[in-house]
Amino acid sequence: MDLIIASLALASAMIHPLREFIMKGSRYPEAGYLGIVALWIPLTLIHTLIVGADLGSAWGVWPIVLLSYLGFFLFYVGMIETIKRGDLSVYYPIARASPLFIVVVGFLFLGHRYSPVLLFGIGLVLLGAFFLQYKRGARFLRQPAALIGALVAMSGTGIYSLADAEAMRTVEPMVMMAWVYILLVPSCALYFALTRPRGQHIIAHLLAGWRQTPVRFVAAAVLSYLSYYLILVTYQLGGNVAAVGSLRLASIPVSVFLGGRYLKEADMRTRLAWSLVLTGGIVVIIIAR
Repeated sequence: MDLIIASLALASAMIHPLREFIMKGSRYPEAGYLGIVALWIPLTLIHTLIVGADLGSAWGVWPIVLLSYLGFFLFYVGMIETIKRGDLSVYYPIARASPLFIVVVGFLFLGHRYSPVLLFGIGLVLLGAFFLQYKRGARFLRQPAALIGALVAMSGTGIYSLADAEAMRTVEPMVMMAWVYILLVPSCALYFALTRPRGQHIIAHLLAGWRQTPVRFVAAAVLSYLSYYLILVTYQLGGNVAAVGSLRLASIPVSVFLGGRYLKEADMRTRLAWSLVLTGGIVVIIIAR
C-alpha cells in the first residue's frame, strides 16, 4: 500500500476514537448522534464553499449517494440499538468487522481480487480487533437484539465504504458527505423519535443533550468529520477499500489506551498483547501488493 494512503488512513484512525471518548457517558445517545449528524451539514457546505467544489456534481452518481446514505443510516441505527441493549465490549468488535463484509461482497459481486498477503493482514487486524474488546465468558446470543444491531452496523459500514470508494472516482469528498448527511438527518430524527421511550417528549428526546453538553457535541462532530474526510481522500488516491477499512481498526488500540489511561479500565496487559497482533496486521497490509 502507498505510504501516503496508509498514513492518511492511520491518521483518521487516531482521530476517530476521540468522538466516542468525548461522548462517553452521555445521558442522551440519540441526541448526541443526531447532533453530530446535523452538524456535518454546515461543515460540509462550508468546506465545499472554501474549495469551490460543485454540489451538483453528485447528480452524476446519485444511485451511489443513495447507497452510501443507506449504509450510514444502517450504521447509526445499529450502533444506537447496540449501545442501548448490549455490552459494547462484546458487540462492538462485530460492528467493526466491516473489512470482512467488504472482502466478501467485493469478491462475490464486484469482481475485486485480493492477494493472499493482504487477506492475511486483514485477518490479523480483525483477530486483534475482536479480542481487544471481547469480554471473556460473555455469550453472544444472550442479548440477541444487541447482536442484530451490531450486525446491522457492520453491514452499514461495509455498504457506505464500498459506495464512497466508488463515488470518490468522480466527486469531491465534501460534496458526497453533504448530500448523504442532508438525507440522513431527517431519517435519523424520524427513527429516534419513533423509538423513543414511552412517555418521553419528542423534543426532549432529540434535543435535550444540547443544554447539558453543547461543546461536547460540537467537538465530537468536528473530529469525526475530519476523520472520515481523510478516509475519503484515501479512496480518491486509489486506496483499496478493504485495506483502508482494516487500517481504520487501528482506532481500537487508541480507544483501549484512552480507556486505560483516563477511564481506569482493566485488562490492559491482555489488550496490549492483542494490540500488537492488530499492529502486525497493519504492517502486513502496508507492505502487501
